[in-house]
Amino acid sequence: MSSAAVLAQGIDERVNEAFTPVSDRVQEVIFFAVPVGGTDLPLIVLWLITAGVFFTIYLKGFQFTAWRQALQLVRGRFNDPRDAGEVTHFQALATAVSGTVGLGNIAGVAVAITLGGPGATLWMIVAGLLGMCTKGVECTLGVKHRREFPDGHVSGGPMYYLSRGLAEQGRGGLGKVLAVLFCLFTVGGALGGGNMFQSNQAYTQLRNVTGGADSPLEGFGWLFGLGMAVLVGVVIIGGIRNIARVTDKLVPFMAVLYITACLVVIIANAGAVPAALGAILTGAFTAQAGVGGLVGALIVGFQRAAFSNEAGVGSAAIAHSAVKTKHPASEGHVATLEPFIDTVVICTMTALTIVITGVYDTEDASDGVALTSDAFATVLPWFPLVLALAVFLFAYSTMLAWSYYGLKAVTYLLGESMLVDRGYKLVFCLFVVIGASASLDPIIGFSDSMIFAMSLPNIIGLYLMARVVKGEIGGYHRALASGEIAPVEQRV
Repeated sequence: MSSAAVLAQGIDERVNEAFTPVSDRVQEVIFFAVPVGGTDLPLIVLWLITAGVFFTIYLKGFQFTAWRQALQLVRGRFNDPRDAGEVTHFQALATAVSGTVGLGNIAGVAVAITLGGPGATLWMIVAGLLGMCTKGVECTLGVKHRREFPDGHVSGGPMYYLSRGLAEQGRGGLGKVLAVLFCLFTVGGALGGGNMFQSNQAYTQLRNVTGGADSPLEGFGWLFGLGMAVLVGVVIIGGIRNIARVTDKLVPFMAVLYITACLVVIIANAGAVPAALGAILTGAFTAQAGVGGLVGALIVGFQRAAFSNEAGVGSAAIAHSAVKTKHPASEGHVATLEPFIDTVVICTMTALTIVITGVYDTEDASDGVALTSDAFATVLPWFPLVLALAVFLFAYSTMLAWSYYGLKAVTYLLGESMLVDRGYKLVFCLFVVIGASASLDPIIGFSDSMIFAMSLPNIIGLYLMARVVKGEIGGYHRALASGEIAPVEQRV
């Protein structure tokens, strides 16, 4: 074993020994589950899904009527360079999508189908459709209560609408407490789930496709992490404008690359498509024995969707708040597209690829990426290399987005300054190296818990400000109908 590998192993062992008890306890609290129908239902998942159901009913299916206006906004038909903000609607959407489209779309879906059967796919789609509404709500509030600075940059997200929005209702004390809690959870999630986990899994997949234990990369995770840290650093140093310029090109490319690869597998197994769709539909409603039954499929599908698109977590509202607009509800419309892209499109493509090839029925779910890789390999033996590239791009784009989320949380807590900005970005890049060079399992578990803990203060605020959101959306629709808000080419 190389000296680098020995050092990485030593770091890993020490972190495991020191942090495992803390990580285990935090995960027990955040992911507390109750037995339902032969499987466990994490209450945090119920918390997220309930919010989606509530806002879908309260806003009368807003997400299903918002798509047309959302597409026009993304195309730039309502862009006004004079509006406050730093990025376009498309760039804000691309940055937010880059933060959610990641390993959950590959590994998480494989795990869901292995545990919950093909029927979990349908419930994953249903959860994604519900999450579209929650995303629209939190991003509308993000723009409404963002802070605009004289130099043109903005800061927004749940920490601002929790503190400012609730203060307007006479709940200033509660708002400040919720905002601080949200920021603390965000920093933990950004450094772990949005950073170390991503670099670790990108390195692991690359090592696996180049020989596994015999790979020339074996023991050189630190070197891979150093290279990835440089790639992350050169982008995030320029702030949200630079991140958006990269993600608005990277996200479409990686989405097309991955979806095309899935389509190749699906087309190569075209004869199995009807049976696969039948398995998804019947598995979603047929109560079979054990975890593969109706309740199990529903719970697993909802869980993976919630973990993938992060609707209700509040993270995306930070990116969407940087948009150039003076109409908060406009970005609420755009945000509804995010869970659709993440869950309804990309997760469904992964699910079809796995169900059609049948690998979920013969393999263990402990390594979801490996299972998806094997599904790709059924068509062409070198196709796992395409997946390795997709994993790298998904991980990289996720780190870019989460670096910004963590930065905004830190600056809310410590104040806006060059020292805080540069210091945080340096620490973030250091954690990229640490994540790639050691497994750090308890750190990852702790950080994932922090990401979903963000939804606790966030959704409380969403409920308390539901009327505000309804008013913003109604006012925006009336302005569109009257012509007060019109496409660029129609303005005088």
